[in-house]
Amino acid sequence: MMKILLGVSGGVSAYKSADLLRRIQEMPGIESSITVLPTRSSLNFVGASLWEALSGNPVLTDLWQSTHQVPHIEYAKSHELIVIAPASADLLARLAQGRADDLLAATVLASTAPKILVPAMHSEMFLNPIVQANLATLRAAGFHIVEPDEGRMTGSDVGIGRYPETQKILSTIRSVLGISVDLAGYKVLVSAGGTREAIDPIRYIGNHSSGIQGYAIAEAAAKRGAVVTIVSANVSLPAPRGCSVVKVTSALEMAEALSSHFPQNDLLFMAAAVADARPAHYSSTKIAKSSLGSIELVANPDIVAALAQIRSAHQVIVAFAAQTGDDGLELAWQKLRAKGADLLYFNDVSGGAIFGESTTSGVILHSDGKSESVSEISKGQLASTLLDIAAHKLGFSNE
Repeated sequence: MMKILLGVSGGVSAYKSADLLRRIQEMPGIESSITVLPTRSSLNFVGASLWEALSGNPVLTDLWQSTHQVPHIEYAKSHELIVIAPASADLLARLAQGRADDLLAATVLASTAPKILVPAMHSEMFLNPIVQANLATLRAAGFHIVEPDEGRMTGSDVGIGRYPETQKILSTIRSVLGISVDLAGYKVLVSAGGTREAIDPIRYIGNHSSGIQGYAIAEAAAKRGAVVTIVSANVSLPAPRGCSVVKVTSALEMAEALSSHFPQNDLLFMAAAVADARPAHYSSTKIAKSSLGSIELVANPDIVAALAQIRSAHQVIVAFAAQTGDDGLELAWQKLRAKGADLLYFNDVSGGAIFGESTTSGVILHSDGKSESVSEISKGQLASTLLDIAAHKLGFSNE
């Protein structure tokens, strides 16, 4: 979780930073903990209790509070980004001079984290050559400046210096942090986990899939701005932030859930391990051990192949194949062609490899015959790689 420090200096527009705080907390691509550090003059506009309630963190307002903890050094070391909104003319002057005469300025001076300033003040103040010179000094020192908007000011005046729209600040934060939201406006459907095919009320046919890879894909897609639905089979992992979860147990339940959700989605990642077969007959009572000599099986539907038959031209399907043995890769190519997927990720699970682990290795197969090997990487890294490739197939570039 990223720790962000939100500085608030004195100005009528300080109240707008309450919305900014909430919007940062909800930003796709980042899970953050926010500490608000107001200047004493800003408390004339917004009190510390509001910042504590919204952020869920305590608020210090004085350089001489909790001095045994040396808070300006602690804040400087522990926070990975500093955003100051609004940044008043007074604060800009003090920062440009390298002064450390309050807790916020001292923290900024001690921090090596990226810093974003959001100047907001009356037009004449903002355009004053001294303020502009201070901004030039701060830019040269590496500060990122969000230019103010032009519009209605305090009273009836109109001009430049208005607190910018929140989205403009969020865009700067994403740019500074290198966060991509290239999937904003797209819907992603992910299957995860392993299905269980009931034999009787006690026993079932299942597999070792943990759901880690599917959940990693869902989390990565949500962070890139997508609306994500997970069809989850017997997974004990917590739902990634911002993702909807549809819980299923069997292959037939998964097929029904995916068929229902697939038409509304742009991308399908079929990461679940679906049982190839199920018992032909389910016993409503526990089968005696002496009667378990054999179990008649029937094939489960090929979910990916069925969905590929009803897909729209814009939809992209990514399949997965876990194989064992020397012919595993060839079998994976056959599956890619038979299922009608755009991509297929193959890995060799001989000896129980990959299942339940945090890392993976394998080969990404493309429907046009190309392939690329994947050396041992985290499942989160693989998720990003597959999303990059699938997003390109949607018809846009992830830059």
